[in-house]
Amino acid sequence: MTALSNSRVAWFNGQWMPEGQVVIPFRDRSWKYGDGAFDMTRTFDGRIFRIKEHIDRFYRSLRYLQIDPGMAPKEMVALSEEIVQRNEHLREKDGDWWVGQRVSRGVDAIGDEGWDHTGPNVVIEVLPLPLAKRAKYFRDGADVMTTAMRRTSPTMLSPRAKTHNYLNMIVAEKPVKAMNPDAWAILLDEHGNLAEGLGSNIFIVRDGMLLTPSERYVLPGVSRQMTMDMAKKLGIRCEQADIDMFDAANAEEMFLTSTSLCILPVRTFNGEKVADGKVPGPITKRLTDAYVAEVKCDFVQQYLSKLAA
Repeated sequence: MTALSNSRVAWFNGQWMPEGQVVIPFRDRSWKYGDGAFDMTRTFDGRIFRIKEHIDRFYRSLRYLQIDPGMAPKEMVALSEEIVQRNEHLREKDGDWWVGQRVSRGVDAIGDEGWDHTGPNVVIEVLPLPLAKRAKYFRDGADVMTTAMRRTSPTMLSPRAKTHNYLNMIVAEKPVKAMNPDAWAILLDEHGNLAEGLGSNIFIVRDGMLLTPSERYVLPGVSRQMTMDMAKKLGIRCEQADIDMFDAANAEEMFLTSTSLCILPVRTFNGEKVADGKVPGPITKRLTDAYVAEVKCDFVQQYLSKLAA
């Protein structure tokens, strides 16, 4: 395979190959049981975002699951940086990548199948960010709805681990999407407080103070932490807290964070306008501007530029 392939390349168990040639055995425990972990970051104008923070979080998930990927975090970082370079010639103009790392526990083998590899399966990949599909949310704001199903309790399985088993959030999201395909679902924790969505953290503004759910009940997003750090620099008081439905219904501002979305303003919560429904609110705008300055990419304009595409 030449360095400049016509198809995206992935890293699989020590080899670079076209991503279509990556084959996971059907007896892999991740396929059978969701027994694996992953992480995702993105690029900004082709530059990978906070890869060390993402890989550190990834290895925390792996330690929790007691899976050894067979390489040190530094090597995972280096390979993740290399995969971006190897696929750079395929990045669309004004486009960017999701960059993912995935590790399964490996094949659940009886012993007579003749598998060449039964240890952990490791994949490092890139895929285009869905900028055009999400562009309207940056123009109009997001509609957020809470789900009837609760987020998995940390007494059962820690939400802080980013595992391959997303069924709790997938099944919880289905009724929300049935009512409004464009809505973003947010699960509540076991006590009825806001938790998280499928791939997103949530923030609200109450009395000028920024609040986000406690880390114990959510995946601690890298963009979530970055937002809290920026708030501190800007002199905006920010706390992790139990956010009940009363606080959410009376929020002055609300937004979602994720590495792909960065900061996405919310216009409605359970069908009611957040404040006057105009987005972004003043604190959300200050944080967005700070985010843009930090990553040196106007991600809002990047999304909006795809509206006419």
